[in-house]
Amino acid sequence: MVYFQISPVGFDCGLDKNQCENYPDYCRECVKIKLENFGLDLKNNIKFMIIDSEEKRIQMFQDLIWQKFLDVLNIKHILLMAKESGLALIDYPISGAGVNTHLLTGFIQANITFSESSNTTNDDGTKGTNHYFYEFQYETFNILLKNGQFIRICLVLDNKASDSLKILVTEFLSEYESKYFDKIGAHVRKGLMHFEDTIDFIIDTFNVKLVFPMILTHTLLPEELESIKKNPIQKAIFDFAKALLASKAFFFIINLIDEVQKIVNIDANKILYEVYQLIEKKIIIPTTIETAEDVVSNFQESRAVRIANNELISSIIATDDTINELKEKAKYMSEEEVKVYINLFLRKGETAEKGLAYKEAQKEYERALYLASGFDYTDEVGRISFIILELDKKIKELDLEYALKIAEKAEKRKDYIKAINFYKQVLDILRSVQDFNGNESRIKKLEKRISNLQKHL
Repeated sequence: MVYFQISPVGFDCGLDKNQCENYPDYCRECVKIKLENFGLDLKNNIKFMIIDSEEKRIQMFQDLIWQKFLDVLNIKHILLMAKESGLALIDYPISGAGVNTHLLTGFIQANITFSESSNTTNDDGTKGTNHYFYEFQYETFNILLKNGQFIRICLVLDNKASDSLKILVTEFLSEYESKYFDKIGAHVRKGLMHFEDTIDFIIDTFNVKLVFPMILTHTLLPEELESIKKNPIQKAIFDFAKALLASKAFFFIINLIDEVQKIVNIDANKILYEVYQLIEKKIIIPTTIETAEDVVSNFQESRAVRIANNELISSIIATDDTINELKEKAKYMSEEEVKVYINLFLRKGETAEKGLAYKEAQKEYERALYLASGFDYTDEVGRISFIILELDKKIKELDLEYALKIAEKAEKRKDYIKAINFYKQVLDILRSVQDFNGNESRIKKLEKRISNLQKHL
């Protein structure tokens, strides 16, 4: 039998405190009875805390997420070592702190040997055994180390570890040895060193994604955008994220919080909470620097390569007579003239976009991109590419919304052929997006809907 310890668990009793005669004196007993009815074992150590309002519940999560963020910001390097040999199994740098792990492992082994032989205690009074932490200084860093049964974990930190981080380390060590018991056993018996596939578990446990480079989804649905607009903090976060991405391929949460705080005078933990909600909804997406740069690079290559070959960059302006005139002018333009024209096209595009003339706006932005790509203005290409991607999303959202409305109206009128035709257009739009970000379920529902409509024909 496998026994699961679930911590922490939240439970909504379903009653308002003003309507319950037993509140708050008998809450503990009442909740225990309800949870035991679900088959949960509550005979062991149980912590009980009443969160008697939605505001307190949100505050609790804000503080929890903020502490996770502070803890991961403090971590510079994560090192997993075989307990007996001291060999590094996982060497995972979180920042460019430049830690020499070969020297560090030797330093750790010497400190542990000294601590165990002299039976000394650490600065905080903790002893160096399997049940306690080692804490010591290494160069300018603080080292937090804990032994498990077969492995030891070492965190290289900027500052001393918080209590929450120590608890997390203890839980991680227990779960890691249990989850990868066979892999660790193979190392102990045969010296095998294949632990790279366990890094994702480390990333998830220590919330490392909170310090990853971030990008925005390219498939924001109308209802998601409407939800963001109704939340002033999320709207500020989203707008500033777009502004940061206009000049770079990615952004970091810490920079985003700083920018939002300059305008919105609220606590950083409240901003982070809303950022976290957008991450959960996959509107803000953690990525790697390489992946983020590849997104812009691939977008540029699909256009800039054709520019280099003197080909038109888009079918949007391919049939526009003015592009031939622009191509001829571009041959003799100075860099100053190019910049003037780029800004002119961008201003025209912004004006058209404000007037909801999206196709015209797209043409103007494409002209600006044509010049920026042809003259190898990398920063401008990245900025304009992002503007075009954002506009393309707007156009797709409008097309999707229009096709969906027509399809639903046709279905109500039992005009099944027209309904199927427009539902298929919706499918095409959804499938044209590179990253579905949750659209898979919508696609499956639409496919089923079309299939049911076809039965009427």
